[in-house]
Amino acid sequence: MWYYSKYDHTEGGAAMPMGRVTVTLPVDILSDIDHAEKNRSAFILEAVRRELSRRRRLNLRKSLQNPHVESRGNAEAGFDTWAGSLPEEDLSGLVDSSTLTPVRWIERKGWKEGGK
Repeated sequence: MWYYSKYDHTEGGAAMPMGRVTVTLPVDILSDIDHAEKNRSAFILEAVRRELSRRRRLNLRKSLQNPHVESRGNAEAGFDTWAGSLPEEDLSGLVDSSTLTPVRWIERKGWKEGGK
C-alpha cells in the first residue's frame, strides 16, 4: 500500500509527492548507513537513484549491442539517410556533421568505429 505526502522530510521543504515503503535490512547495514548519513531516507533515496541510473545505462548498452529487429534497418541505412528523411526545419542545428565519427553495426558485436 502506498501513502503519499506533499512534504519531503529528507529536504525539509515542500517537494514532489513522496511514497512510503518499509524496507528490512540487516542490522550491520543499518549501522553502516547510520555512520555514513544521519538521514537514512536520504541515503537510501540516493542509493536507489544511483542503482536505477546504473540499470538504465546497462539496458541501453545491451540495447545498442543487440538492437531490435525494426531498428536494424535504420542502423543499416545510416545517419545520412535518416537525416535526409527529416523535415528541413528539424535539421538545422541538430548535428554538426564535421564532428561525426563513422560507425557501423557488426552482428553480435555491436557498434564499431569506422565506415563500411
